[in-house]
Amino acid sequence: MSILIKGGTIITAADTYAADVLIENEKISQIGTDLAREGAQVVDAGGKLLLPGGIDVHTHLSLPFFSTISSDDFYTGHKAAAFGGTTSHIDFATQRKGETLKIALDRWLKKAEGKAVIDHAVHMSITDLRPDILDEIPSMLDAGVTSIKLFMSYVNVYMLDDGDIFKIMEKAAELGMVVLMHAENGYVIDSLIKQNVAAGNLATEFHAKSHPAWAETEATLRAVALAGITGASLYVVHMTCEEVVDQLRYGRERGLPVMGETCPQYLFFTEDELRRPDGAKWVFSPPLRTKKDNDYLWRALAEGHLQSVGTDHCPFLFDGTKPLMYEGEPYQMPGKEMGAGDFSKIPNGTHGIEDRMLMLWSYGVRQGRLSPNRFVEVTATNPAKIFGMYPKKGTIAAGSDADIVIWDPEATKTVSWKTHHSRTDFNIYEGTELVGLPEKVYVRGTLLVDGEEWYGKPGSGRYLHRTPFAPII
Repeated sequence: MSILIKGGTIITAADTYAADVLIENEKISQIGTDLAREGAQVVDAGGKLLLPGGIDVHTHLSLPFFSTISSDDFYTGHKAAAFGGTTSHIDFATQRKGETLKIALDRWLKKAEGKAVIDHAVHMSITDLRPDILDEIPSMLDAGVTSIKLFMSYVNVYMLDDGDIFKIMEKAAELGMVVLMHAENGYVIDSLIKQNVAAGNLATEFHAKSHPAWAETEATLRAVALAGITGASLYVVHMTCEEVVDQLRYGRERGLPVMGETCPQYLFFTEDELRRPDGAKWVFSPPLRTKKDNDYLWRALAEGHLQSVGTDHCPFLFDGTKPLMYEGEPYQMPGKEMGAGDFSKIPNGTHGIEDRMLMLWSYGVRQGRLSPNRFVEVTATNPAKIFGMYPKKGTIAAGSDADIVIWDPEATKTVSWKTHHSRTDFNIYEGTELVGLPEKVYVRGTLLVDGEEWYGKPGSGRYLHRTPFAPII
């Protein structure tokens, strides 16, 4: 069935204008004024905004961590995403020690089978570089995987040394792949964690003290330098503070192919949260910093020093000793209570895929920190361009997928874990007042969300094959 959305105001990264949108065969077929199509379903968007569906390029659904697993899977996480206006995301296929990349990729794609509701792709996380793995990297392009995640942290788990990182970045530059980097000095952090635990400094605040800003800053500059040497496109994930973004700016000002993201949690919270009785809710890596850094990151987003906002969505239950009811079914999994009395045993991660666009609109756009066009740019258009999905995704244009959010700029809601759609028993934004919400959310012309109604069908989401040699934004 054709769908004709009439009377809305389209917002893209570059333009704001009133127009109708005709959707046919999963695509946007026409944009114009006074459009008509016999037999089309007409949707009245008068007084509303039409935004391209959000793209979250940093998520961890069903991620094994310590002796548990992140609580959102490819159904619950997708439902949360859609209610937050996000219609595509990129997860991570993480290689185990001794494993080939194909085995890791196949295992991760199976996680989405029969569950996915929105469109999705994967980055390949390489944790065990061997000669055969280096030779296998080009085959990832055939599978539509055009990005590689590397870690400078998590000693003896994910971390690679600079020599292996250099080899992978050389190969990525040759193939036109993007390298995502978790930039923290793993040896420093490992030493500080052990020192604090040995000294009996076990409270959650010592998570931040064991991950100092300078450990992130040093690693970021090292990653930028390696991009300069190899010519590889670098995307530094979850940047937390001014000193870290300064390293990115240093490289960009010298013409290096480097880009970066921050996440909503680093815009709204500080390390003081870790001193709360429920501070485990705010344990993620890198940790929260200061109010000064919150303010700086907002400016960096507005001024173009950061190119994207991801979420690092990786929720764990706060109290995994009790079952959580989700769509009428009990769910139980060990959670952050595993680290009660010892910060080093708390699963690292929090939610965000539903909250990202809601919080950025209410406290970015409505408070004048971001223009509506910049909001679209950092939540949809830039992610699509950087990771080889544009213009199929990330914009409202003829020929693009009909991933459209009808956004009501005056709708209000109070955040609560009892009404959110992520499979978690808390929300770090609990009690926050929102103004501006998705009213209807379409993925390829299929309505998933209509107000509080959910029409998503497990298995309807599609895997996205992406293209290499994407631009540096």
